Amino acid sequence: MDGLDSEILGVLRKDARISYRDLGVRVGLSANAAADRVRRMVRDGVIRGFTTIVDPTAGPRPGLVVFIDITLRLDTTNEEFEQAVLKLPGITEVVHVTGAHDYLVRATAADAAELDMLLRTLKREAGVAQSSTRIALRDARASAAGASTG
Repeated sequence: MDGLDSEILGVLRKDARISYRDLGVRVGLSANAAADRVRRMVRDGVIRGFTTIVDPTAGPRPGLVVFIDITLRLDTTNEEFEQAVLKLPGITEVVHVTGAHDYLVRATAADAAELDMLLRTLKREAGVAQSSTRIALRDARASAAGASTG
């Protein structure tokens, strides 16, 4: 498996019924190349079935909460970035900030592969020049609330 395979798996986790054409567009491959990769992953046992969960809140909470400092490319406007980023899955907060970066984005991801796909998509489709990602280890408010009830 390589990075493209991980990206394909991330797309299929969100929409297992996506067409090979649309899958290829999302990951930068032709429909035939995307189909070949999916078939190989099925043959190798990486993919054992296709299921799409209709209600994402019904499943388990995403494994990672991340904070991404974003610097836009010079040719990208704030409006273009905001329009693009708000369409992406897992984005929970987008804040225009002062300082060294243009935006602070809070997002959730199931795992490192999904986070990698999100970061690649931000650069490819949302006009991001640079990003710096921090992973939340714990929420101090949740820890304090748990301690006070016990």
